[in-house]
Amino acid sequence: MLRYHIMPVTAFAQNCTLLWCDQSQAAVLVDAGGEPQRLRTEVAKRQLHLQALWVTHGHVDHVGAVGQLAEELNLPVLGPGVEDDYWLQALPSIARQYGFAPAAVLKPDRWLQDGDRLSVGEESLRVIHCPGHTPGHMVFYHEPSQLALVGDVLFAGSIGRSDFPGGDGPTLIRSIRERLFSLGDEVAFIPGHGPMSTMGEERQHNPFVADSQWG
Repeated sequence: MLRYHIMPVTAFAQNCTLLWCDQSQAAVLVDAGGEPQRLRTEVAKRQLHLQALWVTHGHVDHVGAVGQLAEELNLPVLGPGVEDDYWLQALPSIARQYGFAPAAVLKPDRWLQDGDRLSVGEESLRVIHCPGHTPGHMVFYHEPSQLALVGDVLFAGSIGRSDFPGGDGPTLIRSIRERLFSLGDEVAFIPGHGPMSTMGEERQHNPFVADSQWG
């Protein structure tokens, strides 16, 4: 069974998620945006075996600690899509601009594409390309538990910003309505910030993407 623990990190309260397979105790961190020692402590106290660092997109609050953890623990970095490379190239300056700890340019070990499969122990998740917030944004979906990690595409009652370089509002709406809502109303999701919700709840009540707004 896939288990998870959500850890808001940095002043941006970005949801870093610890995912693990309870049969093998293999684990990954998704969007390790900051506070690397705290993240390592959470992994250690559960006696998990950290295998990789997954990234939904290239914004600093989601990747700020990835490079440090990858180097210290000799872990591969998987994601985001190559379309977000310009964000990862700009990490040193953006980290300074927003008051984050120093961050080096990040080069993933593997760029992700729509339809890829990623494993955590005996559990497998599907990679879904959901551009709009950033062009290379990826979502991770675990079918057996109907759980999606959606980064900054969709939030409880809101949606991601599209006014950053490379963002696109209409593309973001299509990603949500065509790629995420099609997973099913019962699917729960962990957003990049704030509380969890379900696709069905957002289809009904989210003022930006509800069926009542888009038919």
